Amino acid sequence: MHDEIKLLNRVRALDQDALAEVHNKYYTSIYRYIAFRVNDSQTAEDLTSEVFLRLLSAVRDKSAPQKTLRGWLYGVASHVLKEHYRKKKRDSFTILHEDIPSAEQSLDQQIADIMQNENLQALMKSLTDDQQNVLALRFGFGMPIQEVAHTMGKSEGSVKMLQARAIAAISQRIMLQGVLA
Repeated sequence: MHDEIKLLNRVRALDQDALAEVHNKYYTSIYRYIAFRVNDSQTAEDLTSEVFLRLLSAVRDKSAPQKTLRGWLYGVASHVLKEHYRKKKRDSFTILHEDIPSAEQSLDQQIADIMQNENLQALMKSLTDDQQNVLALRFGFGMPIQEVAHTMGKSEGSVKMLQARAIAAISQRIMLQGVLA
């Protein structure tokens, strides 16, 4: 924690090495957290870049995080995701998958993969916001339960219950889809 505060102080001073260190240290985990929620690599990259742009903007505006960099980045990533989905609802367009023509996989396999990803995305959207956040933090961001609880302001037991219920809900829906298919 002490090292993070030192790094944060260097970031607030616009130290280029500190900014690069923050990017290198947190980019992958922020990307995984976002990719777990959007399920599209290009969009995940764009949204992850937006998180770091907002950090830079906050530093320049003197509104940078004061105590915790990781928690602040998670909060911004969560906010960026919410904005993304609000905008997506307004725009409501069909995503064209440019990666379909490929010699590595058959067309049938590529289509099956796309449909599976879209199905997983639909299953995730059917969960509560808290359940989605727990799964994204645990499996996308790679946080242990204790950190997820601290980040979300919940008890460890509550996080474990949210995770168990989310996984059970997804499993149940997958079973129902298998029966209906």
